[in-house]
Order: sequence, then structure tokens, then C-alpha cells
Amino acid sequence: MYTSILVPIDGSESSDYGLVHAINLAREHRATLHIVHAVDSYPLLVEMSSNENFERVHEDLRQYGQGLLDRARLSTVDSGVTAETHLREIVVGRAADLIVDEARRMACDLIVMGTHGRRGFRRLVLGSNAESVVRSSAVPVLLVPHGPG
Repeated sequence: MYTSILVPIDGSESSDYGLVHAINLAREHRATLHIVHAVDSYPLLVEMSSNENFERVHEDLRQYGQGLLDRARLSTVDSGVTAETHLREIVVGRAADLIVDEARRMACDLIVMGTHGRRGFRRLVLGSNAESVVRSSAVPVLLVPHGPG
């Protein structure tokens, strides 16, 4: 049923749950998995006083993201799943917009993502990428809860 699945990762336990679920689905459906990590440096740009500091921290974020993608790729190889990794930069907009755009650009037929399961005030203050993706995606979105605890 699914041939191309997008899974965004950010290094959180929640995204790890999403990745595991996406790997299992990809294996069952013999689908290609597209693992995406977005580097969002806009908050840094606002906070950093010097361009030199910004560049150093931005490069650290890129390396961190690439490390996440490399580890995720190893997980797919161990599971026998075909996967591609994509490191993206958020230039303007939100992570949710990037996720939806990437799913469209790569012709994915499912997005699988972990959710932090925030409720009430925390959800209101922190926002919800998962909710934004669900509301704006043209393809089905499978939300994987954070898990026990």
C-alpha cells in the first residue's frame, strides 16, 4: 500500500519512536524510507551577536543533524529497509511546513512522526509540529505517541 514514507527526526525520544514505527512499516510494505532532519538556525540568528559565533554554532547543528541521520540510516540497514537521508535547512517558516513540502517533493504517500503528546498550556506555548503537519498535509500522517512514561 505504501511505497514512499517520510519520517522526520530531531533526536528526541519521540522521534525515535516514530522512526522505529516507520522502519517496521517500510519493511512490511517494501517501501523506501525518507528520513529528514531540519536544521532551524533562525533562533540562533536572533540570539547570536557575532557572525563568527553563528557560523560555528550553525555548523555544530549541521553536524549533529548529520550524525542523527547517519545513526538512523544504520538502523534501516540493520532492518533490511531501503532508506535515503536528507539534511535540510529551515530558511523561513516552520518545521511543519518543511516536512509537508518534503513529503510532496519526494512524492511520499505517508508521513510517520513521533509526537511529544503535550497537552494544555505546554502545547499552547510550545506549539505542535505534529498537529500542523496533520492539518496541512495532503497525504496521510501517522502520529506515534511518545511511549511509556
